[in-house]
Amino acid sequence: MADPTSQAAAARPASVTISSYLLYLYAALGLIGVIIGLSVIGTSADVYREAYEGTSAEGTEAIVTVTSVIVAVVGLLFAVAFVVLAIFNNRGKNASRIVTWVLGGISLCCSGVSLAATAVSGGMNIESGQSGVPDSAEIQRRLDEALPGWYTPVTTTIAVLSLLALLVALILLALPPSNEFFRKPAPVWEPPVPGAAYPGYPAYQQVPPATAAPAPGVPPAPGTGTIPTAPPPMVPPAATPPVAPPPSPATPPVTPPAPEAPAEDTRDNPNSPPSQ
Repeated sequence: MADPTSQAAAARPASVTISSYLLYLYAALGLIGVIIGLSVIGTSADVYREAYEGTSAEGTEAIVTVTSVIVAVVGLLFAVAFVVLAIFNNRGKNASRIVTWVLGGISLCCSGVSLAATAVSGGMNIESGQSGVPDSAEIQRRLDEALPGWYTPVTTTIAVLSLLALLVALILLALPPSNEFFRKPAPVWEPPVPGAAYPGYPAYQQVPPATAAPAPGVPPAPGTGTIPTAPPPMVPPAATPPVAPPPSPATPPVTPPAPEAPAEDTRDNPNSPPSQ
């Protein structure tokens, strides 16, 4: 029987391979976005602290910092998860493909890790008219002045590329070639090769019969250089038991003749007649 795992690895379509590479790209871009976001947390917190100092919103910079850290941790977990899913997708695991669709849909709804962090930071801006609190435009202007000039274009580019890579990867996993790849293959029976050992059992080896030790003083056979083995001992045939003759027919018993009475001695008998 052929190995389904080796057949699946050999017949993997290009759609699954490209999808896995795109998932790797999405994870790498997400990791870069997390690193950039963590590097500017301190600067963003300083801008919010200065903007809300002396107002009713003073102290909200701590909420912005905690939210940015949580978003970064979630983005890191998503990056690791997509790498693991890409590995199992290449192996034809249908459960991994389903999980990829679920996590990918969540990431697309949240507009990616980078856009989610930007949206959360912008949502913390409190509208003007509340005890002299700066409006959203003022907070954004201060952030643009405090953050490096490359921050906004780089983060925007990473977010757009991440969404495109993830979207294309999910579409490739839904194509017909991918469906055929993730479908569990039926076992294929292969006829055994004549003369081959049955699979799962060790092949039997023929052991040469043990040769009897040569008798002392026996010369080797001429032309062979080997000592001929002694012939097997002669075993006498087993003695057969004698066959009993058939029984003779029964004969009537012979009655012996009655013994004759002895002759009387009349010599001393006075009553006996005289002999003539």
